[in-house]
Amino acid sequence: MKQNTPITMKDIARELGVSVATVSRALKDSPRISAEQRERIKAYAREHNFIPNFLAESLRNSHVHPQRIIGVIVPEFAHFYFSSVLSGIEEEAAARGYSVLVAQSNERYDREARICRSFFEHKVCGVIVSQAKDTQQYGHFQMLIDRGVPLVFYDRICTGVDASRVVVDDYTGAFNAVKHLIATGCRRIAFYGSSMKLEISKNRFNGYRDALLQAGLTPNPDWEIFCDNRMYAESMTPELLQREEIPDAFFTVNDDTAIGILHTVKRMGYRVPEDICVCGFGNGPRAVSCAPMLTTVEQRGEQVGEEAANILINKVEGITPLDKVEKRVVRTRLIIRGTTR
Repeated sequence: MKQNTPITMKDIARELGVSVATVSRALKDSPRISAEQRERIKAYAREHNFIPNFLAESLRNSHVHPQRIIGVIVPEFAHFYFSSVLSGIEEEAAARGYSVLVAQSNERYDREARICRSFFEHKVCGVIVSQAKDTQQYGHFQMLIDRGVPLVFYDRICTGVDASRVVVDDYTGAFNAVKHLIATGCRRIAFYGSSMKLEISKNRFNGYRDALLQAGLTPNPDWEIFCDNRMYAESMTPELLQREEIPDAFFTVNDDTAIGILHTVKRMGYRVPEDICVCGFGNGPRAVSCAPMLTTVEQRGEQVGEEAANILINKVEGITPLDKVEKRVVRTRLIIRGTTR
């Protein structure tokens, strides 16, 4: 048996010298199989990472065609961007006769891995996923691919797995945003970003850095800060604004962080955008519910979702080969509002 080939009940039966029916009954704890034999078979299955496909077995027995269900993993429901991507996935799926089963990883690797296993066990026809922040092991994704389950990443892609993905042009979006800040007179631009383990964070940071360098500005590492939510922004920004030299602009990895900065800057007596400019990334509803309204980079989440669902369904239906890796990039757009000059 090849090392990466998924093990089947037939493989277990052959290796242990029993029938497939015996393996099936043992894995279901049937009393018709002795306790010793059941434990022997289950131990072998555990050792070789065997995952039973319950729904597939029930379909074989009932002669019912599989349901057209797509599994979707969302890092967090509360984030506007992920909800807009989900809306796009559901729209495309419904148009093509598919339903969507959604689960939240809550930014945790362990939950993400359990969800992947559950999706496989219940035989979804494919999985669309945005990687959790703390995921650094990719076996659960590779398991799906090895077992022939189409997998498509969106937004946060996994570079350790060769799978199709849909992303926005994070680098260009960040570059154009910082270029706009520079064009309006800003010279001391701070960056608030996420973990550099994520590709989107790297790309947005590189866009920020390159815009500064192209304009002949020297980046200040003291103004490149790990901060990616409003709570952190409101707690960390006061210290930065009490230094001898302070930023005259902030570019952030998302809108919530930008709004936290905006609130703090105003509370400390600075004028926006006259004294300090602020630019976010996302263009969710909160970007127009603050005062002044937020300049931000539009991500087009619904289009990302539609593209991801399109790629997945084409693989499910055999329109494109299962092993073909597609990489689609959705363009961003800078939306200029009141927090920049």
